[in-house]
Amino acid sequence: MKNPVAHKKWLKKVSGIAVTTVILAGCATQPQPADEANDPLEGLNRAVFGFNELLDAWFLRPAATLYRGLLPPPIQRGIHNALANLSTPIILLNDALQGETDRAATTLSRFAINSTIGVLGFGDPASDMGFEAHKEDFGQTLAVWGAGEGAYLVLPIFGPSNPRDVVGRVVDYFTDPINIWAHNVDNQGVPITRSVLSAVDARAHFYDEIEDMKNNSLDPYSALRSFYRQHRASEIINGQGPSSNPAPNLSYDFNAPSPGDEEITEIR
Repeated sequence: MKNPVAHKKWLKKVSGIAVTTVILAGCATQPQPADEANDPLEGLNRAVFGFNELLDAWFLRPAATLYRGLLPPPIQRGIHNALANLSTPIILLNDALQGETDRAATTLSRFAINSTIGVLGFGDPASDMGFEAHKEDFGQTLAVWGAGEGAYLVLPIFGPSNPRDVVGRVVDYFTDPINIWAHNVDNQGVPITRSVLSAVDARAHFYDEIEDMKNNSLDPYSALRSFYRQHRASEIINGQGPSSNPAPNLSYDFNAPSPGDEEITEIR
């Protein structure tokens, strides 16, 4: 039975988030800065970027290196697919909020197929059947509804963002069925574990691209900012995203480089 005290705390938290959401949404709809980079807080953002770089070098990159080294590619791919399948309810909700009925049908079909034939999402037979994956979130929904992105932000741990996407991230968290279930059974370890695994999986999946950006960009901060803003703009219009290196093949490499093998530079 749900703890009444915990439920009241949850309601207070949601109420506080709602107020914050309204404020941030208001900020997001303000006129955009004239500069192309849209980065009036660049000094602060670069400081946070440096903090994220240290976290990546000390924790996330070593974890991703171990993940790539110990797990065979089919296992890595299965975990990646399963995590993507768990995000389906949020994608479906935002498909509906944007009036994208065809994409909502595709999302629902993918979930039904991959959760059954694909064995709880570890496989992706839906793609082979022509139901292509896509991503949607409440940040994109706000953009479709006409909310401006606001100034570019770099968040601690979470990385590139903007006020509109901060609002979207908060709404997505509190409308995610898994998070709602975890709260109802008083088991916050589930969303925490899922978030950590998702972060390691993403870092491992795009390992080579991140390393390439880190090692070959004159200013990795600017390169990541440009990529993020272009990619988000493309997602909002359901495009294919900006030109970039393709996602790397999942590796099975015990000799993947570790943080001590090269000079640490900013990557986030």
